[in-house]
Amino acid sequence: MKITTSFLHLEHTAALDAKIQEASAKLEKFFKDKGTMKWSCYVKNGQHFAEIYYHAPHCEYHAKAFSENLYHSIDLAVEKIEKQVFKKKEKYNKMHRQTSDVVILDPESAWTDYNEDEDVA
Repeated sequence: MKITTSFLHLEHTAALDAKIQEASAKLEKFFKDKGTMKWSCYVKNGQHFAEIYYHAPHCEYHAKAFSENLYHSIDLAVEKIEKQVFKKKEKYNKMHRQTSDVVILDPESAWTDYNEDEDVA
């Protein structure tokens, strides 16, 4: 996974790099493909913002969080991405669970109510 970071009105420190790498590693367990993750950290009106954008061929996720502390903002943004991933996974599982419940026990009687003359497309 390719990770890029950008800072605006902030000093880029090793501690911030470590925090972003830690948070990215936490998110990597959800994304098994070769997507790109972009981090933007900035200060606006005294609030510290952390923004994550993840892009892959099959999905996109975006989260933005702010607080008084940048480290807390990063944690909040990661939580938002995790919620989006869980919601999409639950929706996917629910959709596939419904289609797999259809079982035809007697194929001969399955078409007894079918009338070809009524089904004209």
